[in-house]
Amino acid sequence: MVRVIATGTFDIIHPGHIRFLKEAKKLGDELIVIVAREKNVRHKPKPIIPEEQRRKTIEGIKYVDRAILGDEKDMFKPIMELKPDIIALGYDQHFNEKWLEEELGKRGLNTKIVRIKAKEECEFCSSTKIIRRVAELAKKRVEEYEARLKAKEAMR
Repeated sequence: MVRVIATGTFDIIHPGHIRFLKEAKKLGDELIVIVAREKNVRHKPKPIIPEEQRRKTIEGIKYVDRAILGDEKDMFKPIMELKPDIIALGYDQHFNEKWLEEELGKRGLNTKIVRIKAKEECEFCSSTKIIRRVAELAKKRVEEYEARLKAKEAMR
């Protein structure tokens, strides 16, 4: 049985996440996803969605056999416990494959690192793009609401 691990923040789920997990699952028999703890997210803004909710959402995706939260102090702890054959990285994840393989080797693991290269082509395959779009639409809707209120007041 080939065990694959994928990791990520998975803040606002979009088609890019689904494709990543689908491709990761194709690499083996079992896919376990390690969802980043909020306190460990330093390379981008903190997640909007609470970590346990993100974990439950990921676990509900059909390609995922199990989802766990990462360790708050040591990113390698769950990997050492799970002993994966493969770690799948997304096309834009900030890990250096060679460094990661070396670190795993130092810990006695001969885990293969596979970068899922192709990305989903869609307008909103990025949590950041989704957040920007929501903020943009929210601003427009507030402006429209305020304009309607002014129009009502003027009619009185």
